[in-house]
Amino acid sequence: MKYQRFVALGDSCTEGLDDLLPDGRYRGWADRVASVLDAPGFRYANLAVRGRRLDQMLVEQVPSAEVLEPDLVALFGGGNDVMSGASCGQIARRADAMVRAVTSFAPTVAVFTLSDISQRMPFAWRMRPRIEALNDAVRVAAVRYGAILVDVADDECVRDSRYFGPDRLHLSSLGHRRLAGHLLSALEIPFDSSWMAPLDGVAAPASLFDHLRWLRDQVLPVACSRSRNKLIGRQPGDGFRAKRPQLLPLA
Repeated sequence: MKYQRFVALGDSCTEGLDDLLPDGRYRGWADRVASVLDAPGFRYANLAVRGRRLDQMLVEQVPSAEVLEPDLVALFGGGNDVMSGASCGQIARRADAMVRAVTSFAPTVAVFTLSDISQRMPFAWRMRPRIEALNDAVRVAAVRYGAILVDVADDECVRDSRYFGPDRLHLSSLGHRRLAGHLLSALEIPFDSSWMAPLDGVAAPASLFDHLRWLRDQVLPVACSRSRNKLIGRQPGDGFRAKRPQLLPLA
């Protein structure tokens, strides 16, 4: 099928964090998918805003997406719901509401599961039940509302640190490329097979020093920033705009 109006929804992963272009802008899996879909008449919008939860996307991104009348929507989100401490029930209801809303106006909708970040982060095992609740809800909603499921939860790459950025949460360029490949495969659209090729060798296991440096450089600054924002009533993502708010030619 030929798609002409592609809209991506989500958070920092959909924005493309840790997939840097030479000029400092972010690329990401959605841009990579758009580059494959690109053809005369093709238009692409990316409404992602870093830090946003699913319930925020529902009221901020979904109405904007509906106005654009897309023929393809890809939704990647839920990570911030998991990390914000929402209950399993809240996360499941938010995921269902998002998929129901988007499928009500877009003829083709693709949704993603999340990989288990607790495998890459010390002490993150507490988030595993919420990740499982999110993924279960996404799978059920995909069947219920007729969305295409891109189930990457058990992808073999989730245990390879080379697919993730320094914070072990966001995808690296390799990870964004692979995620784009998974979506294009689900849509049955040909693409460069090297995007899914296994990496050579095995990633070196993280040492105790690596874990301590990760805590110092990645975890503590984010924790401090979130605490400050909470004190002043600021939500993650406040002040940021959608990456690509209008349907425009890729170039």
